Amino acid sequence: MATVIRLKRGGRTHAPYYRVVVMDSRTRSRGREVDIIGYYHPQGRPEPVSKVDAQKALDWLSKGAQPSDTVRKILSTKGIWAAFKQGTPLPVEAQEEALPETTEAIEAEAEASAAPVADDAALADNAAPADDATPADNAAPADDATPADDATE
Repeated sequence: MATVIRLKRGGRTHAPYYRVVVMDSRTRSRGREVDIIGYYHPQGRPEPVSKVDAQKALDWLSKGAQPSDTVRKILSTKGIWAAFKQGTPLPVEAQEEALPETTEAIEAEAEASAAPVADDAALADNAAPADDATPADNAAPADDATPADDATE
């Protein structure tokens, strides 16, 4: 299968964003993609934003996928295209982008767990004393109607 790395448009009118995808070269541009390897937001502020998984990109390039002109330019700005052409290791910036996005979630979780947590003793002191009977226990069930109630009706 002849594969090509191209941009797949998303978004709305006057607010586009693109996914960098690997597709069969014979499919239409809005067709089914084989793999999603990044994204490109040309209207990102203060400057356009692009992120490409360098490991996936190099893997597909080594398998023979041909990038479009725009994707080639994005890969060049990230240093991935030069690394592919020279067969050299990835630059440090590209290696950082190759990390899975879950590391951001792991870091956020670590920061949240590092936040000070109130100890159980302080929570127990502030809690109201427990009563033996709760208001729900004092309420009579509807099925237990007494004969005296029936007589008054």
